[in-house]
Amino acid sequence: MQQNFWISVEEKEKIFHTELVKYGVEYEQARKAAQILAYSQPDELLSQQDRQTVTQACNKWSTERKRYKRITSGV
Repeated sequence: MQQNFWISVEEKEKIFHTELVKYGVEYEQARKAAQILAYSQPDELLSQQDRQTVTQACNKWSTERKRYKRITSGV
């Protein structure tokens, strides 16, 4: 039996925002990036500013998440 899991845009936005803030992205930048990510629009439909916001937020998230994983794994 196949189960469909549907997550609303609002729920996706909350999840993205929480994850971004958790790893050090500034609150307002995380809010804007989460909103953009939750709507899943193709890059071509985003403004340069929106692409830059998402890229910066995701880069910060990735860097800090890797740092956290290194610290907590003892490596």
